[in-house]
Amino acid sequence: MREFIHYFFGTGMEEEFHNFTLAHFLPILVAVGIIFLIWCFREKLRNSKKEELLRYVMAFVMLISEMSYHWRLVAMPELTPNPIDHLPITVCGWAVVLGSFMVIGKNQKLFDIIYFWLFSGSIFALITPTVITYTGPTRFRYYQFWVQHTMGYVAVFYMIFVHGMRPTVKSAVRSWAWLAALGVVAFCVNRYLGPGANYLFLAKPEDTPSVLDILPPNFALRTLVMVAVVTTLYFLAYLPWLLKDRKAKKANMLETVS
Repeated sequence: MREFIHYFFGTGMEEEFHNFTLAHFLPILVAVGIIFLIWCFREKLRNSKKEELLRYVMAFVMLISEMSYHWRLVAMPELTPNPIDHLPITVCGWAVVLGSFMVIGKNQKLFDIIYFWLFSGSIFALITPTVITYTGPTRFRYYQFWVQHTMGYVAVFYMIFVHGMRPTVKSAVRSWAWLAALGVVAFCVNRYLGPGANYLFLAKPEDTPSVLDILPPNFALRTLVMVAVVTTLYFLAYLPWLLKDRKAKKANMLETVS
């Protein structure tokens, strides 16, 4: 039993997870399926007597998924946890924590921040989840990672479909400002801690291959490219709502004319 625990909660010496395989796509497909079911049953969910309980369950799962990452490190000394690598300065981590409070309080301001963070920052973790390269489907870290990184999307779409939340231009600006503030904190921490600290991947490329490898190693160019990419992703995340508003405005104009 002890050997199983050490294996399940530990990490491998060789690559166990590979991008663009069934182990990569299956958790994403599961999340997409859950989001589709939320859309199909949005009316029933909205009017259900247990709707509030469901939101609390989602919040609980999100918080546990984030906290269990750190619990595992504390409980497994052989993982040699380094505090430099695990400070709370990540978009994905904050998105899931804020998302839990969002669903509990049906908080629009938190939704504004998280919606854009997910589609401009956390999305990269789904495309190339390099942090689980050495922990495949037989390890705890694999499941913790996917629950943490997909529940934010489930929560956001739940608030959209069930509670009618949506982003605005002002919310995009607010979210971008908070992301910039987090970036400043990450930059200062990276400079203060020196080699080994790479929060928000501002200091250097990742140790394992990822979509972020296309970024230049030079800090100034790297930061400019990241700002440009994130701003573009913010626009793309808002684009469906922009098109929807224009379509509704056009329909109203036609009704007025007729």
